Amino acid sequence: MKIVLMLAILGMALISFAAEWLPVDITALVIAIALMLFGLVSPEEGISGFGNSATITVMAMFVLSAGVTRTGVVQIVRDWLLKWGGKHISRQIFVMGGIVGPITAFINNTAVVAIFLPIVESWCKQRQISVSKLLIPLSYSTVLGGMLTLIGTSTNILASGLSKQLGYGEFNLFEFTPVGIASFLVGLTYLSLVAPRLLPERKPLDRATIEENYGLEDYISEMVIPPGSSAIGNTLRESEIQRKFDLSVLEIIHDGIHFSQPLADKTLSAGDVLIVRGSRDNLLNIRDERGIEILADMKFNKTNVESEISSGEEKVAEVLILSNSRLIGTTLKDLRFRQRYNATVLAIRRGQELIRDRLGKVPLRFGDLLLVQGPKDSFIGLQTTRELLVLEEREVENLRQDKAKIALAIILGVIVLAAFNIQPILVSSLLGVVLMVITGCLKPGEIYGAIRWDIIFLLAGLIPLGIAMENSGTTQWLAEQFVAVGGHLSGYWILTFFYLATNLLTEVLSNNASVVLMIPVAVEVAESLGLNAMAFMFAVTFAASNSYLAPIGYQTNTMVYGPGGYKFLDFTRVGAILNLILTFFTPWVIFLLYGL
Repeated sequence: MKIVLMLAILGMALISFAAEWLPVDITALVIAIALMLFGLVSPEEGISGFGNSATITVMAMFVLSAGVTRTGVVQIVRDWLLKWGGKHISRQIFVMGGIVGPITAFINNTAVVAIFLPIVESWCKQRQISVSKLLIPLSYSTVLGGMLTLIGTSTNILASGLSKQLGYGEFNLFEFTPVGIASFLVGLTYLSLVAPRLLPERKPLDRATIEENYGLEDYISEMVIPPGSSAIGNTLRESEIQRKFDLSVLEIIHDGIHFSQPLADKTLSAGDVLIVRGSRDNLLNIRDERGIEILADMKFNKTNVESEISSGEEKVAEVLILSNSRLIGTTLKDLRFRQRYNATVLAIRRGQELIRDRLGKVPLRFGDLLLVQGPKDSFIGLQTTRELLVLEEREVENLRQDKAKIALAIILGVIVLAAFNIQPILVSSLLGVVLMVITGCLKPGEIYGAIRWDIIFLLAGLIPLGIAMENSGTTQWLAEQFVAVGGHLSGYWILTFFYLATNLLTEVLSNNASVVLMIPVAVEVAESLGLNAMAFMFAVTFAASNSYLAPIGYQTNTMVYGPGGYKFLDFTRVGAILNLILTFFTPWVIFLLYGL
């Protein structure tokens, strides 16, 4: 009955993860609570994930990554990108991947993509390259690079904790490196030579065509307040133009003088020209109810939209919602976005979907791309927030570059202590966190903002799942079923089967959930057949992280989805071949290096 109950909870977990009824971290917590309620784990085991060494190590690594990024260490390498990139797409991808991959071996890959997204966009603009040719390779390169070391991804650290729990001890810092280097080189070669033929040239080359990307020529208009209008004498806030008619006033022109944000307290006068964002229906409604005229003859054309709304002290830029953002799940109206950031959202791009109506009521998601207009000073504030990424190179003044060498020394110290087994990675990484604060690389309050709490709660919720599978006998039962069906296969093909099964499972679950589910079963099968259990743990760990089929399969894929102007199947077309290559190549390398 325990096995049946455990399988039922697993089934519900799979459905919940796939359907995305709740965020994955909340789903993991619900699973842990269910396991405690049904007695499959004790309360102590149910909360053990919060004190697990893997969870604490991942938390520390997020902070160390933030210390490196805040001091501008990674920005130093952008000159290498410009110097060695050349003009050919294959060379550009190879150089870019060769730079970001090794960096990702020691810094969280979402942080690396966040830094390099605006750098690559700027580079593409200089080289007149479509950014859609480079952003998928950027994401995939960081995924491949994350497998070079133990601390490259949270999945690796979690796998190490599971290995210890199963009696095989923790992995050392460079345990994955031999296989990781081989997979990285094969993957980078594919991305450089084959992927350019499969990647679309979808995003326009010139940022001046931003109005075409977002259809602004049909959505930005000029209106004039005629004599006798009921709006005369009222402030913009009192007129309720924006709230009632779902319009955004971007600029007010009074007697030839341009007034930009903040505009709420500007008094409206006859003859004032308002530059507004709104649908045709809303414009007609405001004309009929308030007598405000649409300047149809002066409606913006495709050549002057962006210049009109980003002139003088105003600018327009794309802003990406990051995965740890508190904005996720809320609306622009609830956030009071205009008041908080002194900027206006003109449109939202979600993959290929373009949202321009009722923006204030749209729940925001990770990976949404906001087209934002406002004073240039407002974008300095947006650049410093931990929740949004302005897709332009970060101002150097906002980085603590004088601390760059110190941050680099701390990271190297953490690596050396762990690599030579002087201290466990848990201890050396926590020491590194403290030193980051003491030396001023990070401010104390920045520690909490640097941690991806969704990942921490995901790990804490999933770890009891592995314990429950062992306690209930589910792991052993699943292993017995596999041995009965596929026990006659050779060791290599069994290894390949687990790689493929984990890889496909990752497309439905998170990579961390796949590792928790598959490693115990793989080890049980290996022990039953007298095979090398370490080889199976390696295969499952590599398969869980190497997810390339969909933009939602991995965090970095979601980050480049909107900025690259990609369609869902662009990832599948490029990633399916890479998945197939690694499905047969990685188990073969593991077999050669470690035997079965």
